[in-house]
Formats: sequence, structure tokens, C-alpha cells
Amino acid sequence: MNVTLRQLRVFECAARLLNFTRTAEELHLSQPAVSMQIKEMEENVGLPLFERIGNKLFLTHAGKEFQHYARVIFQQLDEAQGVFDEIRGLRRGRLELAVVSTANSFATQLLATFSQQYPFANISLDVTNRENLVRMLEANERDLVIMGRPPESLDVELAPFLVNPLVVVANPSHPLAGKRNIPVEALNNQTFVIREAGSGTRIAMEKHFSEHGVSFVPGMEMTSAEAIKQAVQANLGLAVASSHTLALELETGRLVILDVQGFPLLRHWHIVHCKGKRLSPVAKAFQDFVLKEAERLLPAPDGKAPKRSVP
Repeated sequence: MNVTLRQLRVFECAARLLNFTRTAEELHLSQPAVSMQIKEMEENVGLPLFERIGNKLFLTHAGKEFQHYARVIFQQLDEAQGVFDEIRGLRRGRLELAVVSTANSFATQLLATFSQQYPFANISLDVTNRENLVRMLEANERDLVIMGRPPESLDVELAPFLVNPLVVVANPSHPLAGKRNIPVEALNNQTFVIREAGSGTRIAMEKHFSEHGVSFVPGMEMTSAEAIKQAVQANLGLAVASSHTLALELETGRLVILDVQGFPLLRHWHIVHCKGKRLSPVAKAFQDFVLKEAERLLPAPDGKAPKRSVP
């Protein structure tokens, strides 16, 4: 059956009004045009859809069956139009977001507030390490990614939205805990629990120590911010970590920030997507929301004035 949507619209109207003249008026067509569309439909169907008895027009049995399907089709189209209208209006839509594990603590806060504004948005969140984020970007598997140091090897669009202070953390029993204005050289030969190779935090730490001639002792290597914190709590060494991840540990006294000269190191969080990617309305809304609201919703966690910025 090869029936066009235009023919179906003419048939639905004629079947409802049972009058070709009134059908032509409602659809702003000529009566011959209506008759031609109905004739072509009947030829496609292979059965008469209308019959005229006297001056009255009636649906045939086939016409009544076809009217049922026409109503279902237009109902489905109306529902689809409603869904697309909702998507355009951001009442619905899907957002696939991936964040580096270090950003998980505040990313969920952002999503919670965003979800209050767009309650019908369907949101998927992946929390992973930098290596997987780069792979996801390369494969265009997520709408947006939140990460620290964007990949230089990929063609991406990015926007910084929040300062990411990196601080030196220690177990409260560490000999340097509580001391003020600690020279960075005092970290020489200290054991550090470190992130995996390629981590933005590790790169920034190694670069800063190298510039100041500090030679630290690499301790355990961890792939998540949570594991780093637990290792420092267990007195396995010092660590350089984002202060965004430390609120609970600092509040409960399980960790302390060392007052080391040159710290915090100031990096930035970025919201990233593949260059040329067409963001859905809800993804674009989330991107705009983050760029506009992140600083207001996520104030500087350590309350310190910036001391040093690294690229």
C-alpha cells in the first residue's frame, strides 16, 4: 500500500464529514482535488472506501476499517509532535554525561540542581578515570564530559567553569600537620600516594615539584580520588588532591591540608565535547547551566586566596 500523508489527511477529513465539498473547504482545496486524492487512495488500497446512495455519502466496510487506522496514525503523529515539542522545550530529553572521578563530588550537586529545573530530563552519569574519558570523547560516546586537563590529542570544544585548587593533604598525625608556611623543599623525600600516569593531578604535581627541585618518593599508585584519601588516612603518605573532594574528611578531622608555600595549585574544571557535535537541547541546557551556575553553587572549598596558577 503506497498512501501519502496528504491522501491520508484528505481521507480522514472526508470520512469524518462525509461530504467532499465541506472537506475541500476545511482543507482549503478544490473539490476536484479532493475527489482525485480519494480516487488515488482507492486505487492504492484496491477497494472502494466511499459509496454514494442518493445524495448522501457513506463509508464502505473497507472505508470504516481504513478510518480506524487513519485515526490511529494521526493520533501517533500528534503524540510524536508533542514529544518533540517537549524536547524542544526541555521538558524531556536525554543527557549522557561522563565525569572524572575527582569531579564526582560536585558533579552530583550540579545534576541535582539541574534536575529540579528540568525534572523530565533523563540523565545518565558515568564516573571514571581520565583515560576512559579520553576514550569516550574519541568515540563520541557521551554528550558532555567534565574533566580537569582536556586532551591535547583530540579536537574538542571546551570551556572552563570552575577553579580546581590542588592542595597537599596529610594524616593529622603527620609531623608537618599544623605547621605554617611550610617551604616546598620540606617535601623533599616525603612519600606521596599518587594518581595513575596521565592523571591531570599527577601531571600538575610532578611539574610543580620538578620546577622547585623537590624529589618526592612515589608510594602507592591509585586510580581514584577516594582511594587516595583512604591511603592518606591510613598514613601511607602525603598526597596532592583537589580540595573539592575533601569536604567530609576535613570536617571530620580525618585529613588536614598542609600550609605549603606555592599551594594551592590552581587548575580549572572544564566541560568538554567533541568539536562539531550537535548537542541536544537538554545537553545544551546543562552546558549553559554549568557555565552560569557552577561558581555560585560550588564556592571555593578551602576558602583560601589563589596563590599559584598552573596551565
